[in-house]
Order: sequence, then C-alpha cells, then structure tokens
Amino acid sequence: MTTQAKNKTTIHSVRFITITAILTAIAVVLQYLEFPVPMFIPGFVKFDFSDLPAILAAFLVSPVSGVLVCLLKNVIHMAVSQSAGVGELCNFILGAVMVVPAWIIYKIKPSKGMAAVAMAVGSLITAVVSIFINYCITYPFYQEAFHLPIDAIIGMYKELNDGVGSLWDALIWFNAPFTFVKFLLDSIIVFFIYKPLAKAVRKYD
Repeated sequence: MTTQAKNKTTIHSVRFITITAILTAIAVVLQYLEFPVPMFIPGFVKFDFSDLPAILAAFLVSPVSGVLVCLLKNVIHMAVSQSAGVGELCNFILGAVMVVPAWIIYKIKPSKGMAAVAMAVGSLITAVVSIFINYCITYPFYQEAFHLPIDAIIGMYKELNDGVGSLWDALIWFNAPFTFVKFLLDSIIVFFIYKPLAKAVRKYD
C-alpha cells in the first residue's frame, strides 16, 4: 500500500470514529429529552429524536456507523434504564432496522429523491417490525416485571379508542403509526440537514 493510500485510509478511519462518536453523544442527549404524546398513545410510550443521529451517521459515513450509534446510545442509556435493558434492546433493534434498509435503498441510485424514498420505506419497515417487537418482547416484559395484566395494558389503549379489543389492535392502530411518524420526522430533519453536513465532511477526504 502506498503512503497516499495509507494516509487516505487513516483519514477515513479517523472520520468514521469522530463522526460516530459525535453523533452518539448527540443521540444520548436526545434520548433524555423524551416526552409523552398522551392524546395519541398511552403516556408510558415516549417520543424522542434520538434515532435522528443514527440515520444521519448511516448516510454520512456508513450503515455500520449508524448501527453503532444505535448500539452505543442504548448501552449508555442502560445506566438509567427503567426496563432492565429491555427497552434499550428494543430501541436498538428498531434503530438498526431503520438505518440498514434505508441505506441499502439509497445506494441503489444515490439522489435526493431516492434518499426520501429510502427513509420513507425504512420508516415503514420499522413500523411493521415494531408490532412484533412489542408483542414478543416489550409487553411480555411489562407483564412479568411489573405484574401488569394484559387487560390493564389494553385498557390504557381503550381509553384512547374504545374499539381496541386486543393487544394486536393496540399495536397495529397505535404503536405502528406512532413508530412510523417518529422515524419519518427524524428522516425529514435528516433530509434537510444532510447535504450541508455532507459537504463539510467531504472537505476532509
């Protein structure tokens, strides 16, 4: 390997580590700034923008960087976890499910339009996956750890819509749309800030 190639590899490695670390730090802060949306979903389900840096990392650097941001922010957040790490595990899975497909779709034909499609599809995939994550992991944990009967959980959703008759109803009509909107809002912000940030990063190539 030539000296020039070695220098380029070093620069790329430093860029990978630096951007991943900075975006992880931002994600950690954003994860603490969560808030409920009680009119649309039970108050124990919180909204935050902590997946935005992970999506940005995937597009700026690589999907590996995006997944690392998802992983590291949740590992750090486990220090104050109220779910024995289960909430963080689910958050990591959903974040990874978002960034990897979105990056793959974008790379088919990199363009502004394809980026919008990629993030919209990624948000949709994540919303669908969230149904099964919540059904198989999150709510069984709540039942066991907090001795919370499934009827009590469903009751929280029935307060918002009396038509909810099962956990599947709750997840399909409340959690999935909530997840879709959450990741779509993150994506919209990324869509508008990506280009100027990408130009700044490429100056160091």
